[in-house]
Amino acid sequence: MHELEITRSLVNVALDEAKKANARKLKSVTVVLGEMSGAVDDSVAFYFELMTKDTIGEGAKINFRKVPMQAQCRNCGSTVNPKDIFWECEKCHSMDIEMTAGKELYIESIEVD
Repeated sequence: MHELEITRSLVNVALDEAKKANARKLKSVTVVLGEMSGAVDDSVAFYFELMTKDTIGEGAKINFRKVPMQAQCRNCGSTVNPKDIFWECEKCHSMDIEMTAGKELYIESIEVD
């Protein structure tokens, strides 16, 4: 259900920026969505369509650029791509790793007319 609030924020930002640009129409929004962001793209797209109805964003397309989960081992510096709940360095087997990608959730671009 948190997708509702996430989408509300995305729509508000997109419409505000479109208005600042004196746009007549919001054509598309590209959202960067990390694998660990907790947001489900299908739900965000569903709410986006509902929330842009009767606005300059009605009919706009929402696109997602998905970012996979990635971490760095604090022990040996290796890049790690965790696959399960046990985040372990594949090289030195340390569990002391730091998430470096996959939590993103932001608007990358907005296309307007």
